[in-house]
Amino acid sequence: MTDFKIHLLVCGGTNCRSSRSSILAEQLRAEIKNQGLDDYAQVVTTGCFGYCENGPVIKVIPDNTIYTQVRPEDAEEIVTNHIVKGRKVNRLLYKDPRTDKIIVDAREMETYKKQIRIALRNCGVIDPESIDEYIAKDGYTALGKVLTTMSPEEVIQIIKRSGLRGRGGAGFLTGLKWELTRQTPGKEKYVVCNADEGDPGAFMDRSILEGDPHSIIEAMAINGYCTGASQGLVYIRAEYPLAIDRLRKAIHQAQEYGMLGADIFSTGFDFDISLRFGAGAFVCGEETALIHSMEGGRGEPTMKPPFPSVKGFLGKPTNVNNVETFANVPAIINKGTEWFRSIGTEKSKGTKVFALAGKVNNVGLIEVPMGITLREVIFEIGGGIKNDKKFKGVQIGGPSGGCLTEKHLDVPIDYESLVDAGAMMGSGGMIIMDEDDCMVDVAKFFLDFTVDESCGKCTPCRIGNKRLHELLINITKGNGKEEDIERLINLGNVIKDTSLCMLGQSAPNPVLSILENFIEEYEAHIRDKKCPAGVCKDLMKYEIVAENCVGCTACARACPVGAITGERKEVHYIDQSLCIKCGACMDRCKFNAVIIN
Repeated sequence: MTDFKIHLLVCGGTNCRSSRSSILAEQLRAEIKNQGLDDYAQVVTTGCFGYCENGPVIKVIPDNTIYTQVRPEDAEEIVTNHIVKGRKVNRLLYKDPRTDKIIVDAREMETYKKQIRIALRNCGVIDPESIDEYIAKDGYTALGKVLTTMSPEEVIQIIKRSGLRGRGGAGFLTGLKWELTRQTPGKEKYVVCNADEGDPGAFMDRSILEGDPHSIIEAMAINGYCTGASQGLVYIRAEYPLAIDRLRKAIHQAQEYGMLGADIFSTGFDFDISLRFGAGAFVCGEETALIHSMEGGRGEPTMKPPFPSVKGFLGKPTNVNNVETFANVPAIINKGTEWFRSIGTEKSKGTKVFALAGKVNNVGLIEVPMGITLREVIFEIGGGIKNDKKFKGVQIGGPSGGCLTEKHLDVPIDYESLVDAGAMMGSGGMIIMDEDDCMVDVAKFFLDFTVDESCGKCTPCRIGNKRLHELLINITKGNGKEEDIERLINLGNVIKDTSLCMLGQSAPNPVLSILENFIEEYEAHIRDKKCPAGVCKDLMKYEIVAENCVGCTACARACPVGAITGERKEVHYIDQSLCIKCGACMDRCKFNAVIIN
């Protein structure tokens, strides 16, 4: 086997692939071959590194040089300079957005320094389509240890003592869920991996499946051994073609190597995995709705109890965990409960994966220890707010979560603290907003999503959220009334108290948390008929300041609907009845004559 001196790790996650990283990898391989370096350097396509907005990304091993926003056309320069001449390609090196400092070694990046990667331990490190590389990183050793040296009860106790809680949002103790499924009698049981990730701005589970699919397979097999199940099912939305492809390949490889199938490790334990596809319904992230969808029915939730651990898929005992929860299991088995418990807080052990999105410099995927503060995540790991704008809020927990503000920046990120602050952990979406965001519009955006995603089974969610959405539409259009604020609060609380599942129960959260923290923005929309952020078009009025207008006609020529009139070298005017508030006139004016009133 060739002993390569240099490895070029190329991000092969969905985000980087959308920027032609797969073509970049092929160009690098071709250039290495052209220069006769086949025995010296190797290109490896990996999963996500986490710097999603800076992709495509390349990490050069062993010196840990990180190159960002690399194009296929840069392949020859990288090979010639870095590999042949030992020189860095300076223009492609990562630049710290806060200091403009050039970072050569990836280990010196601020975004890495406070991260602890457990669920993401192999993402950006190994080729996700190679079972050999997974095995080289201690892959399947946990499964071998469990099957050959431990009883199911012993393994369950390890997971319980570790303090691992469900990473899909509910935070239920994972070991206890496993124990309940094991204690339920039945010859036929199932293990289900919930990969139906539908929060706006969330891509944690998808990235794990794309970057380290074997870790999920190994964890599901361990779960099957513990709960008495011989069949595993991965419920994944069809919108994730790359994750599906890599998961299929991983399952096939595991079957070939004897990690799945009959008599695994010659222990008499049988376990296999198949895929079930969802159509992208957010409500199917709820476990009972997910199970109904897998059975071929409508993705609608049902009352609990009975819980899936007692009556789940096809009426059989079923253990449901999400992707990130499973990803932690092999590491806990290999490194022990004390190691895992040493990370995090008293009640929230381990780490949490978050997808940073919105107005933050380092958009991407991170994994941080529980208990870290929002300030550390946003301003250190996330690199602060783009364009030096003022931080305004962060929506954490997706459309089911809440919006936290500057006063919450020192709140520790754990299950209890976030709930106390008016938000929730959720699956891990974190959308950062700045001074230019209208918080009433943000509330309307999230409610628009949940209204569209409601299954319609229960009246509070189906009708109540629709009425809540209509109130917000009226407010953003300038038709709000003083009593609407009280209506939003009362209706929101009724929906929370009476909806059938967590989608409906949590749908008013963004509205209510934004009301609590930004009541003045609601009041400005209702009383003053103004949007302070200048986002709500119906409350905007473009006007021309006479003393600044030189009559250059640039604004009139830019207007797509002919709403601006005026002779050359004379003051121009905007016909408000025709204006569509597109902003083209303001963009074109060089004299600051066009303003928003």
